[in-house]
Amino acid sequence: MLMFVAPTKSGTNMAKQTQHHGRAWYVIHTYSGYEDNVARNLKQRIESMDMQDLIFDVMVPKENKIKIKGGKRTVFEERIYPGYVLVNMVVTDASWYVVRNTPNVTGFIGLGTTPTPVDPHEIDMLKKRMGVAEPKYKIDLKVGDAIKINEGPFKDFDGKVQDFDEEKGKVKVLVTIFGRETPVELDFLQINKI
Repeated sequence: MLMFVAPTKSGTNMAKQTQHHGRAWYVIHTYSGYEDNVARNLKQRIESMDMQDLIFDVMVPKENKIKIKGGKRTVFEERIYPGYVLVNMVVTDASWYVVRNTPNVTGFIGLGTTPTPVDPHEIDMLKKRMGVAEPKYKIDLKVGDAIKINEGPFKDFDGKVQDFDEEKGKVKVLVTIFGRETPVELDFLQINKI
């Protein structure tokens, strides 16, 4: 979850302080599924309205994931924050107007009409997350699901999911061997959901 810069001791919002002094990252809300469209339209508007000196970057946070279905591994991009786009900008009346009036933008995240900047540490962490080359696994399993092992020494055994680790692509399965349930660690590719 993105964290926003807290109000200062004097009670004024950080966005008001940085409004004319410097740039920061802000979150805009869009209609879900239109994030890439908004980013593309906003980049075109920045260029056509000559706003490069106030709006510097537009980012749709995404990460690569692996989905395993039917024993096949597929890499796909998934939005980290569906319905949101990040914009690096200096907030002025003109820049606010350009962003706010981009098609499919419903508004800025903030207090009233004043956008609230995102904590720079959060942006750094988000960029690191987006830059991870090794995609994460995504599998439609939950603890207790019945599975069939499709390869390895326990091929054709039935089992029950005890635990799984999406980061490593591993699943711990309880398999009945000689009348006893025995935990076996397998790769996601070695199993099929029944």
